[in-house]
Amino acid sequence: MSRLTRDDLRGKAQTVRGVVEPGRLGRTLMHEHLIWDIRPPALAAAEDQGPEITRCNCWPINYGRVKVPRNFISQSIELATAEVGDMVAAGGETVVELSSGGLRPDPEGLAQVSESTGAHIVMGCGHYVDEHQDDANRDRTVDDFATEMIDQVQVGAWGTDVRAGIIGEIGCQSLWTDLEKRVMQGALIAQAETGAALNVHPGRDAEQPQEVMDFIAEHSGDASRTVISHIDRTIFDHDRLFRLADTGCVIEFDLFGQESSYYPWNPAIDMPNDAIRLRLMRDLIERGHLDQIAISHDICYVTRLRRYGGHGYGHIFENTVPLMRERDFTEDEIDAILVETPKRLLAFV
Repeated sequence: MSRLTRDDLRGKAQTVRGVVEPGRLGRTLMHEHLIWDIRPPALAAAEDQGPEITRCNCWPINYGRVKVPRNFISQSIELATAEVGDMVAAGGETVVELSSGGLRPDPEGLAQVSESTGAHIVMGCGHYVDEHQDDANRDRTVDDFATEMIDQVQVGAWGTDVRAGIIGEIGCQSLWTDLEKRVMQGALIAQAETGAALNVHPGRDAEQPQEVMDFIAEHSGDASRTVISHIDRTIFDHDRLFRLADTGCVIEFDLFGQESSYYPWNPAIDMPNDAIRLRLMRDLIERGHLDQIAISHDICYVTRLRRYGGHGYGHIFENTVPLMRERDFTEDEIDAILVETPKRLLAFV
């Protein structure tokens, strides 16, 4: 497989079907999973994967009290194609797919989905949190991880010639493990070498996004091209939110469509609904951080797909954008969040 150079990519975006002009990306979801398996190893190995998922049982499963491992895996190209087709019909044009190492990425499957739907799909690379990683990673060096991610961007990812267009989502936990820190250091080297943006999955602790950004600053990472995901399940006060924004990173509210306050992965917190997400975004905008906001759904449960009773990938375009207008977001603000910031991040520098 041939290698693209940094000069080949500079000023361009890279999708699973090749390099495109960033201006063609249009309205973009910055954090999704189309073909994935987020089951921790113990759940994946369980003999009982739970009941078949239907429209009739999606609510108790979505609420989180009923544990159904099969809800955390979808490897169907046909299902992904149908669901992305709905997003295109709703006005979406690009999906950033962040099923990194440990989440069973399928580059060629993503290329098929893109070909069938016409949607641009930008694929991530690197590795998810510690417990999802291959045991062989435990003996790998920072430079080894960096080389792997550089190759995933410039040559091809996961044994294919499909190239990544962003680094991530790079998984962190609280407490942050040594393995995860080595992967992050490798990601920062790859960011510097390729000019790609970086997406980070922080641990479920209000201090960890700041810890990550402090680490990135210490290792000369590019804060302006670093996206901190899942802020809407992590930070709930303005002091932490504004301090994080002051680092220059992009703050991602990526759980749109999850309207329940109960969050099974951390029952101690109260999950905001979409209206509260928009209020937090407005607070950031009023403080001058409009160009540091990204949004998405982070769909990684089958029950959040439209064909299983969920909102699907079209929710932001069908429901959130009209709500933004009702909440006095201007068209320029909406375009900044859905078009301009993604275009900037997905263009290599």
